[in-house]
Amino acid sequence: MPVPPREKSLRCDHGLRRQAIVESLLRDVVHGRLRPGQHLVTQTLAGRFGVSHTPIREAMIALAGMGIVDLLPNRGAVVCKVTSRDIREICEVRRTLECEATRLACGRIDLEVLRGLQTELTRLVAAEPSSGPRFVEEARDVDGRLHDAIAGACGNGFLAKELGRLKVLFRGLRDVAWEREEERNDYHRLALEAREHLAIVDGLLVGDRRQAAHAMAKHIRSGSRYWSKSLPEAKAASNGQTDPDGPGKGDAR
Repeated sequence: MPVPPREKSLRCDHGLRRQAIVESLLRDVVHGRLRPGQHLVTQTLAGRFGVSHTPIREAMIALAGMGIVDLLPNRGAVVCKVTSRDIREICEVRRTLECEATRLACGRIDLEVLRGLQTELTRLVAAEPSSGPRFVEEARDVDGRLHDAIAGACGNGFLAKELGRLKVLFRGLRDVAWEREEERNDYHRLALEAREHLAIVDGLLVGDRRQAAHAMAKHIRSGSRYWSKSLPEAKAASNGQTDPDGPGKGDAR
């Protein structure tokens, strides 16, 4: 398996460097550029990203917390296999957390923020997704701001912190799935997500906890199916190939 090319030195503050490293390695794992069982060598990664060993070690701890790598005694970080089952389980957890945050945010969230998001989402729903990268960037921005606004308004500090901790994982998987849509020049999912987000905003604007939480649950269930399709095993199956990697994470090795 070829080593990903050296990336530009990350010249940003420490926390953002760590986040950028986590996001990059997460994409490599989900795209299959880093394979299950592969060792991640701190020195090699430090050279690739142009950083010291400290943010690399912190990124490994963050990825281990997401279930993307295993930190093994005397072996360091080893890449896990991410399977469709893992994606479903991740989305089940996400649905539980995000739906509760949505219920709690109802009546708390800034109405002006919601109206602004409603306007942007209405425009995205009516837009031509074939506009390509610009549409993707706008959809990504609105998605992030909506979920952040809900977490920030939920009034439960621990829940907001947990959503923040897992945000890189959720958005990393989202971006990989969207990249696959771009490769295929198929923006159906992005247009559908805009409608799903609009339904969430509509529920929050009228202060209906049940409606808003139901719309959030529907949104995450729908996303789960698309995230699963972005995995290497799904691509191999669509090409008629067998899975060469054997059992997934949590199975016998």
